[in-house]
Amino acid sequence: MGALSHLKILDLSRVLAGPWAAQLLADLGAEVIKVERPEVGDDTRTWGPPFLHDRDGEPTRDAAYFLCTNRNKRSVTIDITTAEGQALVRELAGQADVLIENYKLGGLAQYGLDHASLHALYPRLVYCSITGFGHTGPYAPRAGYDFLVQGMGGLMSVTGRADGEEGAGPLKVGVAVTDILTGLYAANAIQAALAHRDRTGEGQHIDLALLDVAVACMANQAMNQLYGATPKRLGNGHPNVVPYQDFPTADGDVIIAVGNDGQFGRLCGVLGHPEWAGDARFSTNKSRQANRVELVRLLRTETLQRSTADWVSAMEAADVPCGPINTLAQVFEDPQVQARGMRVQVEHASAGSIPLVANPIKFSATPVDYRHAPPTLGQDTDAVLRDTLGLDAARIAALRANKVI
Repeated sequence: MGALSHLKILDLSRVLAGPWAAQLLADLGAEVIKVERPEVGDDTRTWGPPFLHDRDGEPTRDAAYFLCTNRNKRSVTIDITTAEGQALVRELAGQADVLIENYKLGGLAQYGLDHASLHALYPRLVYCSITGFGHTGPYAPRAGYDFLVQGMGGLMSVTGRADGEEGAGPLKVGVAVTDILTGLYAANAIQAALAHRDRTGEGQHIDLALLDVAVACMANQAMNQLYGATPKRLGNGHPNVVPYQDFPTADGDVIIAVGNDGQFGRLCGVLGHPEWAGDARFSTNKSRQANRVELVRLLRTETLQRSTADWVSAMEAADVPCGPINTLAQVFEDPQVQARGMRVQVEHASAGSIPLVANPIKFSATPVDYRHAPPTLGQDTDAVLRDTLGLDAARIAALRANKVI
């Protein structure tokens, strides 16, 4: 039994942040019912190629993007624009511990599925809303997307090549990181709200904004700004630690991540220049920051002399943190990644055994269980309405005839 197997989650969210939170809770054992639009479903089902292929090798209607964030869920299709559909969702909410949604501000109020409406019916319900900009403030009515928020939250101002370098300019991160981080914050907030409810009997509303999360996750860079040092783009360099970046090798690149003066001294030994560790320009991190350009120039001259594999082997032997820059193909071939089981196989309704990226949490007593592959659209509609709401076959057939489900 999963650690959260006592919980029921109603997932009205789409795309990434909300589904990521719901998937994490599902991985931890919660029962998650995902409500999708009939015939259309979650937007990410169409965000391909690549698309999942069925057992005959033919492409299905489900994109790989959808598969990344919807395992361990049951899919129910309900048209919430209809009165009957709204009633079904209210009934499902009445049996849930948590509802997750990411509609625009006020988007569910017209259907009587907003927090105020459901709280009046089910005061124990934890209701988590995820939006681009939150439920307050001048931007609250706006739609928010990860790319916009990476720019508005400051992340792109510190990501990309430094001014004056070839290719300089702001860049977004290669995955929708603010969506993912918001999903992680949401899962944490939900469990805190449930702990409060278990003590008091009171549910509550969680208001999570992508922009808030983006600002919060600027971490040391945000604090650098608050303490008077405006961060700049440094490419792969670190704003506070030197050397902490990529360096060219004879056949590619190597990342060197020196975190203290002792590691720097060992790095100098590996490079054949132990005298650099005693050089006043480089002996402390503060001095290395002040002389970053000269130090990086010297290091690059040496790293070009050997292959990436040779440097990694030599630096690892000297306890200098380092590593290659892997493609994703190389990631899944990496013996450490394989040893940690970061690729799993699950059985899909139409495609047979399919690969997924594993949950990284390793429990000693309540391990993550891959109970269900990401569902096909509406795969569980009849079963959920029958088993959870007690509807008989005739009632389900009538709902389908009326295009409610």
